[in-house]
Amino acid sequence: MCSQQAVQSLASAAPQSGGSSGPDLHVEAELYRITSVCNTKAMRSTPPRKSGRRSPAEPQATRRAAVYLRISLDATGEGLAVDRQRKECQAILDARGWHLTGEYVDNSISASDAKKNRPAYTRLVADFEAGLFDALVCYDLDRLTRQPRQLEDWIDAAESRGLALVTANGEADLTTDGGRLFARIRLAVARAEVERKSARQRSAARQRADLGRPPLGVRLTGYTTRGELVPDEAALVKRIYADFLRTKNLRTLARQLDDDGIPPRRGDKWHPSTLQTILRNPRYAGRAIYQGEETGERGAWPAIVSDDDFETAQAILDDPTRTTNVTGSTERKHLGSGLYLCAVCREPVSSWSGGRYRCRNGAHVNRSRGVVDHFVTEVIAARLAQPDVADLLAPAEASHAPLVEQIARLRERLARNDADYDAGYVDGKRYKAAREKAEGEMREAQAALAQAQAGSVLTGFVTAANPAEAFREAPLPTRRAVVDALATVLLRSGTRYSRVFDPETVQVEWRTPQ
Repeated sequence: MCSQQAVQSLASAAPQSGGSSGPDLHVEAELYRITSVCNTKAMRSTPPRKSGRRSPAEPQATRRAAVYLRISLDATGEGLAVDRQRKECQAILDARGWHLTGEYVDNSISASDAKKNRPAYTRLVADFEAGLFDALVCYDLDRLTRQPRQLEDWIDAAESRGLALVTANGEADLTTDGGRLFARIRLAVARAEVERKSARQRSAARQRADLGRPPLGVRLTGYTTRGELVPDEAALVKRIYADFLRTKNLRTLARQLDDDGIPPRRGDKWHPSTLQTILRNPRYAGRAIYQGEETGERGAWPAIVSDDDFETAQAILDDPTRTTNVTGSTERKHLGSGLYLCAVCREPVSSWSGGRYRCRNGAHVNRSRGVVDHFVTEVIAARLAQPDVADLLAPAEASHAPLVEQIARLRERLARNDADYDAGYVDGKRYKAAREKAEGEMREAQAALAQAQAGSVLTGFVTAANPAEAFREAPLPTRRAVVDALATVLLRSGTRYSRVFDPETVQVEWRTPQ
C-alpha cells in the first residue's frame, strides 16, 4: 500500500551528490510517478466519507414507504379517483421494491384551506415523527399539500432525516437545491391556480347576486337549485316562521316539530341552531345575498315569507332580553320570569329559589311565584272569554309597511356606509359613528315592528271555540307570548307574614291595540 511515509523514505535513501542533478532528477521523477499512482481512486487508502443521510435517488430495497392519497371532492362518494391514485402509487412501490408500511387517505377533503382538518394527513405527520417510514409516495405534490409552510416542513424532514419523496409524475429530491426549487415552483403554480379559481368563483357569485339569481352550492330548503319552490318544504319553512313568531322560542319549536313527526333534511331531530339558520336567511323573504349579506336587490325567486314576518323574526332573535346559559337553552321555566315588572323600579323580575319572584334590586318585591302565576293566568283567561275578543286580533299587515320600509332603508344605509369605508371615502372614526347610529335606529325599528305584530299570537286563541281554555292548555312559551301581547303585569310587595293573597298587589295594565 502506498503511503506518505514510503515516499519520504525513498527521498531520504537517494544519494546526495554535491550539486549533480542526475540522481536528484531520477528521484523526483520516481516520486512523481509513485504519487500519481497513490492518488488514483483505486489506490486511495481511505474511501471518501459519505454523508450520513441517504439520497432519495439511490436504489433502496429496504425503504419503508407510506402512501398518501387525497381528492378534494368526491361527488359520487365511490372513491374512484382515490383508487386510480392508489394504483399508480403501488406501481412505484413495486418498481423500487419498497415495503408499504401504511396508507393514508383523505377522501373529499381540500388541502387549499390550511385550517381544514385532514385526519389522515395529521396521522401521516405523526407517524413520520415516530419513525415509522422513511419514504413517502403520493400521486402529485399538490395531493400532499398546497400550503407553502407544510412543504417547508417536508423539506426540513428530507434534509435532516433523508426522507425520499416520490410522486407519480416524477421524483422530488428534497435533499438537493434543485429538487427543492422544483417542489416550491410546482406548489406555487398550484397555489396560484387555486387563487385564480377562487377569484373567478367570487366574481361569478357576485354577478349572480346582482342579477337576482340564487347562489350555487347546497340547495336551500324550500327551493330547487334553480330557485323554484318545493311545495312541501316551502310549507314547512312557512310554518317554522309562523310558530317562532308565536312561541318566540327555538327549543320549543324544535320539540314541537319532533313531536309532530316532521324530520329535518339531515339528521333525525331538529336543533335550535338549524332553525335559527332558517330564520336568519334573507333568501326566504325573496332578498338577494352575496357572501351571507344582503345586496339590497330582490331575488328572482318567489318569497316564502313576507318582509315583515322576516324582520319580526330578526327583532326577536336580536332581542337582548332573551336569556342564554351554558346548556344552550333560552327557554324560560316560569310564566313571569323576565316578563312581570317590579312596580317600584320597573325592572323585570326573575325567579329565585324557594319559588319566589324578586326584582333586581331585591328589596322592592319578593313574592310567592305559584299564587301570582295562577292569578295572572285566570285574569288573562277571563279577558279572552269576553265577547269583544275579536277586537284583539292583530292589525292588518298593511299597517306594518312603513316599519318594513324603514328597516329596508336602514339596511341600505349600512351597506353604503360599508362601501364608503372600503373605498376610503370615510375614516374609521366617522364610519364607526355612522354605523352605531344606523344600528341603533335599526334596533328601534325592529322592536317597533315586533310590538306591532305581537297581537298576531292571539289569532289562534280568539278563533278557538273556547279561547280561555285554549290559553290555559297552551305551552308555557305561548302563554307567555299571550300575556306579553295583552298586558303589562306589575308586582307590588305583599303584606308581610300574611297568608291571604291580595289581588291589589298584582296590577294588570291592558295594552291598547294599535
